[in-house]
Amino acid sequence: MRHKKIKFKLNRTSAHRRAMMSNMAVSLVTHGKIKTTVPKAKLLRPFFESLITIAKRKDRLIALRMLTAKMKNIDSAHKIMDEVMPKFKDRQGGYLRIIRIGYRKGDDAEIAQIALIS
Repeated sequence: MRHKKIKFKLNRTSAHRRAMMSNMAVSLVTHGKIKTTVPKAKLLRPFFESLITIAKRKDRLIALRMLTAKMKNIDSAHKIMDEVMPKFKDRQGGYLRIIRIGYRKGDDAEIAQIALIS
C-alpha cells in the first residue's frame, strides 16, 4: 500500500528521475525559470529547495561538494552558492513558485512555469 507516499514516479526508473531532476535544476539555475508539466514541477520543487538549504550551510566547501554531487554541474553549483543563496539567506523555505499556464497543444498535458521567487 502506498499510504502517505507523495513522490511522483512519472513512469521512469529512479536513475532516470534523478538525472531528470538534476538537469531541470541546472536549467532552473541557468535561466531563472522553466516551463514543464505540472507533475515534474511539483517533483522539482522539493529537490531544488533542498539544494538551496544545502547551500546555506556554514561550511562552504562541503556545501559546494554536496551540490556538485547532486547536480553534476560545478558551474551551476557555484551559481547557487554565489547568486541564488544570498537572496534567500533569511528565508526559511518557499523559494520557488509554480504557476499553471495552460495546456500543451500536442498531448493536452497541463503546463506550469516554475520560477525562483525574487
